[in-house]
Amino acid sequence: MNVDAKLVKELREKTGAGMMDCKHALVESSGDIEKAVDFLRKSGVSKAEKKVSRDATEGIIYSYIHHGNRLGVLLELGCETDFVANTDGFQDLAHNIAMQIAATNPIALSREKVPQEVLEREKEIYSDQAKSSGKPEDIIEKMVEGRINKFYQESCLLEQNFIKDPDKKLKDIVTESIATLGENITVNRYIRFAIGETN
Repeated sequence: MNVDAKLVKELREKTGAGMMDCKHALVESSGDIEKAVDFLRKSGVSKAEKKVSRDATEGIIYSYIHHGNRLGVLLELGCETDFVANTDGFQDLAHNIAMQIAATNPIALSREKVPQEVLEREKEIYSDQAKSSGKPEDIIEKMVEGRINKFYQESCLLEQNFIKDPDKKLKDIVTESIATLGENITVNRYIRFAIGETN
């Protein structure tokens, strides 16, 4: 199949993927842009894992203000080149992450970033709850461990279920974007502001 150069350009601008990858994806999807995007995402996830170690020194500061102007998020999202930082795919990812932060108010980026005192307090609460059930000590330990894992899933941004597709975690959405855009992407930091709330 002969692929129109305009289609290749459109797919490249949309995804940030390489020229030959875009051409191959369009051939595989018979010129259908949406199917080509899906093809790039599927074929790139294994490649994405190799890119995670690369430096992401470019990127954007993305701002999201929720309807009503009472809630906002500032997010620093990193990538490897300013070309990818300016693609629709990267901007969409930033928007989706900022919306996730606005909706769920995570206390940390990942489980490694949860403050130790917060973790100790949660463990103590879960342990006291489990002990009051009268269960044996080894069962109590497993109960506490299970509740801590649930706490991480609810409270750590990258571990949370993605609000637009609860079958995936937010870190899966980032990995898919790495695969599609062909560069390492890092969520560096964020802050959430809400009227009347204090940190």
